[in-house]
Amino acid sequence: MTPTPAPRIAIVGAGPGGLTCARILQRHGIAVTVHDRDPGPDARDQGGTLDLHADNGQTALREAGLLDEFFRLSRPEGQEMRQFDPAGTVLFHHLPEPDERFKPEIDRGRLRALLLDSLEPGTVRWGHTLHSVDGPAEGPRRLRFANGTSVECDLVIGADGAWSRVRRALSPATPRYTGVSFLEAWFHDVTDRHPEIAELVGQGSAAAADGERGLFAQRNGGDHIRVYLIQRAPADWITAEGLTPQDTDGIRARLLERYRDWSPRLRRMISDNDGPYVDRPIFALPVPHTWEPDPTVTLLGDAAHLMPPLGVGVNLAMLDACELALALARHDTVAEALRAYESTMLPRSTETARLLDGAVDGLISTELPDFARS
Repeated sequence: MTPTPAPRIAIVGAGPGGLTCARILQRHGIAVTVHDRDPGPDARDQGGTLDLHADNGQTALREAGLLDEFFRLSRPEGQEMRQFDPAGTVLFHHLPEPDERFKPEIDRGRLRALLLDSLEPGTVRWGHTLHSVDGPAEGPRRLRFANGTSVECDLVIGADGAWSRVRRALSPATPRYTGVSFLEAWFHDVTDRHPEIAELVGQGSAAAADGERGLFAQRNGGDHIRVYLIQRAPADWITAEGLTPQDTDGIRARLLERYRDWSPRLRRMISDNDGPYVDRPIFALPVPHTWEPDPTVTLLGDAAHLMPPLGVGVNLAMLDACELALALARHDTVAEALRAYESTMLPRSTETARLLDGAVDGLISTELPDFARS
């Protein structure tokens, strides 16, 4: 009897979810290729810091054989959390125990480097922006890329984020604006250049809100802090007010007016940033987001269940990745593996998304937000 050939597996997206899936597949002797639109691993800033939880993100890293290295690179002191009122009064302060490991922080770039370095050489094919997924549902599938190349595969795993192109092969759903927008502000060399902000934020995170607007500040590695200014506003509020994202002075003037009643100490997080603001309107997929089973395509992470940024996104993506890789290793066919994976992932993501549906308003609530209680 001729042995059944190993399935050709293609992951689209070299974020934490896609790379975790690839790493665990390779640990089980399963070949995989990752395609990513970036021209290389250092093409752009990877974003801020992440807290990886013991019951999902860390579970995936344990299965990937990378948990000890994660603990070596992570910042357990980053679990410190402070909550202020707009007058600058401390309402809540959590200091982690020295051995607390429930959700230590790690910079996104450092996590990505950890995962990339664990993969076999040549696993990631950079500069491959997906254009479409073609071919019959029973396979094989063909991935067509914007650079004119294509590749045939037996399984496509969409780990390509909020605006996933792989999702289109399964679902017509598109993310919807939540009504809340973030502006990201960066502060560098904070110990010397921004000592007052460094003291306010501490080694972890700090938040404040007045019911209409808020801010959330995070200590990053390398003596950096990122501050997210949170407002209920139209997604296009910057252009609607005659500004451009590059008009830092104009945006700063609008922000200082909107936060005019806040403590001068907190307003320094609005006015003293290094460089331009980064506009980040918050989108989420409809709840529930499901699809009919397909034997050759599946999704994980934000491609499957984009939710508001309340500390679960990357953790769920990595747990998805772990469970999908293990299902592929433990089942005889891809179709069986996908049924097993989606039978767990879809109910879990639906339950979580329902809990978080509308919860983005909690980021500007005067009550202590969930991320401060956790």
